[in-house]
Amino acid sequence: MPTVSVKRDLLFQALGRTYRSKLLKWFFLMENHIPFQETPENLAKLLTRMYLKSEVIGDGNQIEIEIPPTRADIIHACDIVEDAAIAYGYNNIQMTLPKTYTIANQFPLNKLTELLRHDMAAAGFTEALTFALCSQEDIADKLGVDISATKAVHISNPKTAEFQVARTTLLPGLLKTIAANRKMPLPLKLFEISDIVIKDSNTDVGAKNYRHLCAVYYNKNPGFEIIHGLLDRIMQLLDVPPGEDKGGYVIKASEGPAFFPGRCAEIFARGQSVGKLGVLHPDVITKFELTMPCSSLEINVGPFL
Repeated sequence: MPTVSVKRDLLFQALGRTYRSKLLKWFFLMENHIPFQETPENLAKLLTRMYLKSEVIGDGNQIEIEIPPTRADIIHACDIVEDAAIAYGYNNIQMTLPKTYTIANQFPLNKLTELLRHDMAAAGFTEALTFALCSQEDIADKLGVDISATKAVHISNPKTAEFQVARTTLLPGLLKTIAANRKMPLPLKLFEISDIVIKDSNTDVGAKNYRHLCAVYYNKNPGFEIIHGLLDRIMQLLDVPPGEDKGGYVIKASEGPAFFPGRCAEIFARGQSVGKLGVLHPDVITKFELTMPCSSLEINVGPFL
């Protein structure tokens, strides 16, 4: 009659999960990872207590560690060191001053984002937090754009059709949020400040994040003047004066497949295009299961740092 451990091992093998072995040098761990001094034998005992069967081999400076299938969290040497430190006891580790002196500080982009969030809320807009992944249809077909023109990063093995690509615009997420809250009192005024992802062959990972601000106004009338006023307020907060001189901002008539003809404008600030605003096309509104006019604004926050 096979024992429980044998049955367990057979189950793991059937699931394609097997025991792994990792060979670590004791002196390497002591010099670079572990903040306490222990002999190889004691270190092996500590790891064994954490269900990582270990033994000292060779000339006594190497430790062979058997990682069970249940420990999928063990990937690198630092994961093993963490278990050793837990077994040793964090409270038993002697406190020492760090060798380097640094002062923590918030990233400028995140600091600007937080300041804008407060002022957007003060302007009467409600913040939404939507998924960073979406379907190809959301960022392409529903907005009247070909998927190849979006430069979207595709997920190689999506688990569902709702999460096929990384978003290239914040607009679909907000429109889907409005569609899920259509029974709420009008007007619906939503905004989001989050990252989008665009393919970029010049980066080491082949893609780049951009921090965008998107706002949507949904009511019985389009409310373009409200979105336009919001843009003026944002530029005022960013200390960007109106006009093309002295690094100011202007809006120029433009066209976009997602916008109603003649009701779209491109935003230029500090000599470059930073976004668009306008009244959404009825086809776009219908595809997102909405029934009333809608105006939107989306700009890239990065150039204002």
